Amino acid sequence: MNAAGVLALRPALDAVLRATRAGRHPLVLVDGPSGAGKSTFAAALVEAWPGRPPSLVRVDEAIPGWRGLRPGAVALGPRLVRPHGAGLVGALDRWDWHADRRGAVERMPPGRPLVLEGCGAFLAGARATGAVRVWLDAPYETRRDRALERDQGAFDDFWTAWESDWRRYRGQSGAARRPAIRVRLAA
Repeated sequence: MNAAGVLALRPALDAVLRATRAGRHPLVLVDGPSGAGKSTFAAALVEAWPGRPPSLVRVDEAIPGWRGLRPGAVALGPRLVRPHGAGLVGALDRWDWHADRRGAVERMPPGRPLVLEGCGAFLAGARATGAVRVWLDAPYETRRDRALERDQGAFDDFWTAWESDWRRYRGQSGAARRPAIRVRLAA
């Protein structure tokens, strides 16, 4: 851990695994800006999970377009997060990014831990008691470079709109100020 209380990958994974041990329906919310390393962290967490691995849901699978971060995240609460916490079947209302319209609805059976990863995860799980919250961040330039490289040009025209929507979400939700395990992945 550094002076700012930010963990590297392995210590952060260990902290999350310790924090989820006692939960009946473990829920991990992995949030932060685009390009911060949320997907990398979530994949490493699923791989490190002891026993039966958790279900991994990426918030952007449910975000309705480039300016839909808030409504998509809000909808995940009652449709997916709340049923998961009660041990019930949840639903993931997918967004078809290529057709720019609603996609299929996927039923999420109970019984497995859930890792919800992506911009807006804290908002989706705002009412979830016992959720383990993980916040990833990185400098703006690093994030932008990672995101644009990751999406091989498909994201380039939308970076500014998405970053604007992200900043609005961060400011309105107070997500960056919520108690969380803080992580910064090396470039």
